[in-house]
Amino acid sequence: MRTEEIEPSPALPPATPPSPSAEELTTQLTGYEIDWLRYRRTLWFAGWLFARVIFWEVIVRRLRGEKVAARRRSQRLRNWAHEFRELAASMGGMMIKLGQFISSRVDVLPPEITQELATLQDEVPTVPFGFIRQTLEEDLGSLEEHFASFDEVPVAAASLGQAHRARLPTGEQVVVKVQRPGIHNLVHTDLSAMSVVAGWAMKFPFIAHRARIPDLLDEFSAVLWEELDYAHEADNAETFARMFADNKGVYIPRLYRNFCTHHIVTLEDVTAIKITDYMRIEAAGVNRRDVARRLISTYLWMVFAQHFFHADPHPGNLFVYPMPRDASPQSGLNHNGQPMLGRPFYLIFVDFGMVSRLTPQIEAGLRETLIALITRDAHRLVQAYQQLGILLPGADLGRIEQASRMVFDRLWGMNMSQISNMQLAEMTEVGREFADLIFAMPFQVPQDFLYLARCVGILFGLCTGLDPQFDPWHEVAPFAATLLDEDTRARVGLFNLKPRDLLDPQTLRVLFSRENVEWLADTGFDLVRRAVQLPVLADDVLRRADRGELTVRATPTPELERQFDRLESAIHELAAAVMVAGFAIGTVVLYTSGERTLGAIGFVFTGLMFVRVLLVHRSR
Repeated sequence: MRTEEIEPSPALPPATPPSPSAEELTTQLTGYEIDWLRYRRTLWFAGWLFARVIFWEVIVRRLRGEKVAARRRSQRLRNWAHEFRELAASMGGMMIKLGQFISSRVDVLPPEITQELATLQDEVPTVPFGFIRQTLEEDLGSLEEHFASFDEVPVAAASLGQAHRARLPTGEQVVVKVQRPGIHNLVHTDLSAMSVVAGWAMKFPFIAHRARIPDLLDEFSAVLWEELDYAHEADNAETFARMFADNKGVYIPRLYRNFCTHHIVTLEDVTAIKITDYMRIEAAGVNRRDVARRLISTYLWMVFAQHFFHADPHPGNLFVYPMPRDASPQSGLNHNGQPMLGRPFYLIFVDFGMVSRLTPQIEAGLRETLIALITRDAHRLVQAYQQLGILLPGADLGRIEQASRMVFDRLWGMNMSQISNMQLAEMTEVGREFADLIFAMPFQVPQDFLYLARCVGILFGLCTGLDPQFDPWHEVAPFAATLLDEDTRARVGLFNLKPRDLLDPQTLRVLFSRENVEWLADTGFDLVRRAVQLPVLADDVLRRADRGELTVRATPTPELERQFDRLESAIHELAAAVMVAGFAIGTVVLYTSGERTLGAIGFVFTGLMFVRVLLVHRSR
């Protein structure tokens, strides 16, 4: 570990020629073997988990009600998470990555699951050093010639490789990340099994309507195969080093290109405090709120300014390094230029294998989303949703806009603690008011949005863990304001002008710019036109009402439409129940009359029909 202030590394040399693309890597899969025991083990676990979830959350809830289904639910979730943690820890590979993602989603997943999987970060099994040494010598040559010392005990074990501390002949302390032997076969096996599980998931209408799981798996597979080529990670490390070369609050470890191959990557040893080690962060004098703010502002800058971001921000890849208290003044400022609450620090990123670039469509949609948030424009927010492609075809845009406006009115400015402590009655009222949206869930997961959505989820969980009072509105608003073009900012500011502002020459120049004058003229003309038309329209309505020619059209409320839908659903369910009952009676008659084989087949068929009816009801 470093004992002195970290200084940004000097300018890095240009990156080497591009490594093979993800498509080229995918074409090599024909040479990989499937571990059939591992394959069957994954499918058995997924199938057994699906069966239990369906039994408790579909069948029991439908037959006995929510009250019965909720009994011991907490213990069931904890048991299922424990089973998955043991499976992932023993299997490694892609299962570890899945568990790391789940354990970071403290914002949406119950604590029974996230707490059980939290230790998975530190439970990855290590590989005996003999295999690691073999990879090192195959790629680099003699270990003794390339390193002055090499620690055989790994400092960290990741899902795809493990890291060892070492010292170069020139004296630099480094961390050498070596790929796990046989990892390509394991990943190929896991992806093959997950493709079958994805096919199972698509059998459920409430899943199939919202996401093309096989397409998402294909996107995940392409990035994962690219991550398995450590030459890509070396290129990414140099890209990030150039991006943050002038940043006084973020540090990227130096890359040693001569000690990197397709299976090995060597970085400067900058081990510090893990970002989720809250006790050590506080003991070092660093304020956790400062860490959360720097983390979110750094990602906002990467996404919106660079369109290129670190896509795997789980706790094992983020560290906090306290700086000397007499560090440069710029190091003690947060992203708003205000003094930090605690000691200056560096936010350190490691592991650059999983990165993502934004498509122009996603970047434009996110920009519109942030502008809609800062201006509290519900209509513009729905348009941004459409641009991002996260709304299902046929979604009720009007209802989504109403719900968005309600969120602005009731939740704007509240931090996560206040949102979590909202009164149950208020939450129930909101749920009742927009039950149709909650029931329909008109959202989907676009393929290009996969890694950004995953990254946002992990970040939200990390920031909430660092600062329970984390206010997403407050942190995003200043950055979103910078995305507004000058004319838009001026128009928004017109409604907030004070008399003394009119004495400022700069304000007057902006106020009376050509674009603003045209906008004000158009707005004023429209108001005058409406004012002139109002008496004429009122007179016409009154005359038609007096002659009995006024027609009134009534539009059913969402609640009335929901009642119609429930009535139609109840009719279908009644017809299905009559059919199931008829088959059941016929089966009993066959069985009691001596036709045991036909009776047994009938019982199975009746049970399958019954389960089908329950699943169809659940998906509506």
